[in-house]
Amino acid sequence: MSKRVWLAGVAAAVAMTGTASAQEAPAAKPYDAAVFAQAAALQPKVIAWRRDFHEHPELSNSEVRTAKIVADHLRKLGLEVRTGVGKTGVVGILKGGKPGKVVALRADMDALPVAEQTGLPFASKVMGTYLGKPVPVMHACGHDSHVAILMGTAEILAGMKDQIEGTVVFIFQPAEEGPPPGEEGGAPLMVKEGVLTSPKVDAIFGLHAFPGPVGMLVWRPGPMMAASDRFEIHLKGKQAHGSMPWQGIDMSSLTADIVTAFNQITSRQINVSKTPTVLTIATLQGGLRYNIIPEDMAMTGTLRTFDPGMRTDVMARADKAVASITERYGASGKIDWGQPNPVTDNNRALSAQMKPTLTRAAQGKVADDIDYIMGAEDFSYFQKEIPGFFYHLGVGNPKGGNHSPFFDVDEKAMETGVRAQALLALDYLAAK
Repeated sequence: MSKRVWLAGVAAAVAMTGTASAQEAPAAKPYDAAVFAQAAALQPKVIAWRRDFHEHPELSNSEVRTAKIVADHLRKLGLEVRTGVGKTGVVGILKGGKPGKVVALRADMDALPVAEQTGLPFASKVMGTYLGKPVPVMHACGHDSHVAILMGTAEILAGMKDQIEGTVVFIFQPAEEGPPPGEEGGAPLMVKEGVLTSPKVDAIFGLHAFPGPVGMLVWRPGPMMAASDRFEIHLKGKQAHGSMPWQGIDMSSLTADIVTAFNQITSRQINVSKTPTVLTIATLQGGLRYNIIPEDMAMTGTLRTFDPGMRTDVMARADKAVASITERYGASGKIDWGQPNPVTDNNRALSAQMKPTLTRAAQGKVADDIDYIMGAEDFSYFQKEIPGFFYHLGVGNPKGGNHSPFFDVDEKAMETGVRAQALLALDYLAAK
């Protein structure tokens, strides 16, 4: 079967995707009926949680309110609860009634500096601080639904505690979108603080809301989402009056040349047929007045790759381009590369093992051959330590995709998400 495109607004996605026939449908497990019934019964509660989180979003490393609600819920379920993990993270530990392996389920909690335009009755009006400036805050990437889904999953599994063969670790992670500059955070910090070692986790699962058919579950074995590198370029020239550019250094032209050079790196200097590679400059900042050429300019952007060798090559070419262009202008500048996210790489054996599980959870609406996704995920840090499996949950086709001010979730999809997370944990622990 050929690779599928998993994009918002692609009506052909359903028709293109094979669903399990009656002959192919995996056999039900003894606990399936209970999981399906409980997921349906909990749906109003899951929706209420999601709407509350959506209306009260919090930026990376500031998820204090969200963490308290999560921790209080887990304590009521009788779980061992740890707070302040990775700054604001919450970890819940459910020890089953029978001995066995340890499995982890992860949800990310943070929101983005985006001004919401959905018009929802529970739309965010929250203001926060980002890079020292006041900003609107929105759950523009679906993390509100991730938290609500995992809270519902925890409630189902806590009610089945006596049947569980092993231990389930619920990881509510801060700062997936990246910690503020100068701070640690996210999955790397949680790993550093031992989230996978006490108890020692054998495998980890995570999902992400994504535009597509409601309730459909999609993934690809092996590399699925790109490695990402954030960079900043700091340039220094010579200030001059806008009417006399020859007396200074034309910083606007300098930055334009860097943008052009970067575009040529990925379009003309590397083998684009090998794996997808993207080098993007997203922001340009400098100057205060229309008739003054500034002395300083700053640029930020991202590099997305799947191949380690190509990543190293592109970074070297970008460094060389900045150095040579600034030298030609008589300016100075360099690239500062930030903390990278590795490739989100689904363990192939685990992916094959859990495909029947997701097929049952989504009632056949699955695809495991989607195209590479240039978005990145710090779930990859968990996968560097232990076998991990990451998949996407179709949440409809909102007016805007992830990180858009119009992003929204069709809440019917969350019931499938709860079933999927619960069944992944139960099936993995039951496997001999």
